[in-house]
Amino acid sequence: MTAQTSPEIVLYDLACIKNVCFSPVVWCTRLMLNYKQIPYKTVFLEFPDIEPTLKELNHVSSSGLAPNETGHKYTVPAIHHVPTDTHLMGSIAIAQFLESTYADQPPVPLTSELGNEIGTRARAAIGPVLTKSLMPREVRILSPRGQEYFRRTREAAIGRPLEELLGDEDGDEEQRRWDAVDEELRALGGLLQTRKSEGPFVLGARPSYTDFFIAGSLQCARTVDEGVFERIVKYPGFKDIYAACQPYMEKKD
Repeated sequence: MTAQTSPEIVLYDLACIKNVCFSPVVWCTRLMLNYKQIPYKTVFLEFPDIEPTLKELNHVSSSGLAPNETGHKYTVPAIHHVPTDTHLMGSIAIAQFLESTYADQPPVPLTSELGNEIGTRARAAIGPVLTKSLMPREVRILSPRGQEYFRRTREAAIGRPLEELLGDEDGDEEQRRWDAVDEELRALGGLLQTRKSEGPFVLGARPSYTDFFIAGSLQCARTVDEGVFERIVKYPGFKDIYAACQPYMEKKD
């Protein structure tokens, strides 16, 4: 019988009824853990349980978790690094910690000029459209407690029912939003293929954090709604990055 490796990381993730990771920011962390082959276990949290669970770590650990200064005070991803009893919250802070702590394992470039351009343009042009398509559908894959919390907090923030984000019943309004970003999606797809001759990833032969950002966002879309996922991967570049990251997406729970 093969001995199991004890987890070095406890990863706090967002729960859904499919019992798999679907948060794009948690996927960034999960992809990095999988790529570096760092043993970890997952603790899935319902939306209303995130703050009390992570806040409690302040009482049971010497390192604890400092609340976010803006937005929600406690969010996922969060990790507990068991060997050093270190707690961290936020995908960027976690990525920096993993890269420095596990420097002898496959490196992951966290920033690059090309990656920064892709990330900035994707968040500005596509982020709002993707959010409007996913948010009304995301509520469907949550537990009843998660649905109640999600609907109450999100509808208070946007000032209207979630379903109104989808627009008219025939889907014309949603289609018009995607049509409006068609050129930018094509341009971003081209940027993703800038170094295609060197390998399948943004920077060539090996993945960077930008690849994990793209693949994680696509996996989120696919888990929530296959149709939204297909709207993006039809563009050259996006599907290639997603396919190249598949070996590091096998562990979803």
